[in-house]
Amino acid sequence: MNDSEDPNAEVQYHLEVGPEDLADAVLLPGNPERVDKVTALWEDAEEKAYHREYRTATGIYDGTPISVTSTGIGSPSAAIAVEELARVGVDTFIRVGSCGAIQPEMDVGDLVITSGAVRQEGTSKEYVREDYPAVADHEVVSALVAAAERLGYDYHVGLTMSADSFYAGQGRPGFEEFRAAGSDSLVEELQNANVKNIEMEASALLTIANVYGLRAGAVCSVYANRVTGEFRTEGESRAAEVGSLAVHLLAKMDEVKREAGVEQWHPGLSLD
Repeated sequence: MNDSEDPNAEVQYHLEVGPEDLADAVLLPGNPERVDKVTALWEDAEEKAYHREYRTATGIYDGTPISVTSTGIGSPSAAIAVEELARVGVDTFIRVGSCGAIQPEMDVGDLVITSGAVRQEGTSKEYVREDYPAVADHEVVSALVAAAERLGYDYHVGLTMSADSFYAGQGRPGFEEFRAAGSDSLVEELQNANVKNIEMEASALLTIANVYGLRAGAVCSVYANRVTGEFRTEGESRAAEVGSLAVHLLAKMDEVKREAGVEQWHPGLSLD
């Protein structure tokens, strides 16, 4: 293996970024095209690298350093991003993406803030046993809720299911109406368990971050409701806006914690 292939080298093999390219907190959209939509919300931004599906930019949001890296579709490529970003010093990860809602009261354009995730993807199982929970960091969840409230966006907090397959793994018909075993009852089973939405990256992100002692969370815009059949690419920038503000709030929370001499954020501390 040459130096360019060494995952512990300063410049990472897949992302092509080094420690000087990233802020401590990174937003993680899937689509590289969304990077421009994310950075349009910031005061300034500079692209640092673009290799394969991984596009990275760093800038400033409300005075707070912030970065964004696209992960591509699915948990395997998202895990590579988390691994290499962690190696260059990133400690906070927020997925900002899109999802399908499965509860009838959820509208297209709403946001889903993930508190935990059903691990119906294979990537996280290669890190830790299957009964290990995929849980969002409580500080990240609090910051995302506070950001959604401040921006006035409708949101839901709850459990997400992450799948490896967009079609069979999410209960959709495949080619020529192929139906995977159990797909007919999948959505109903998840609804009965009070799962809010389905997407493809959150559970791996949360699992890997917890294994490594890092902070992670996810906020997704609802593009479709699987119950009502409604579909629109509406509110695309809301997740990125909420995620960006959450990074700013987390920076303020960290400052308050340092001043108070505590390790964890709690309701007794104030951001004002």
